[in-house]
Amino acid sequence: MTAQKPYAKNKLLTLGLAGSLLATLCCFTPLLPVLLGALGLTGLLATLYSDVVLLPMLAGFLSLTGYALWRRTRQK
Repeated sequence: MTAQKPYAKNKLLTLGLAGSLLATLCCFTPLLPVLLGALGLTGLLATLYSDVVLLPMLAGFLSLTGYALWRRTRQK
């Protein structure tokens, strides 16, 4: 296994945390309808603003965050 640069580990953790925060905000607040309305993309609301899309996305980003934290503690 090759040694990774220190910023690569932080990049994975940052992506997981940012994605989790964004998915949580879109899932539990009306951020997504406001954002899509401002961009003129309200036609996408029926597809994107459903629990079938947002909850698996949240689970995936939380899993990515957990994996990044696990790797971070294992390599210390």
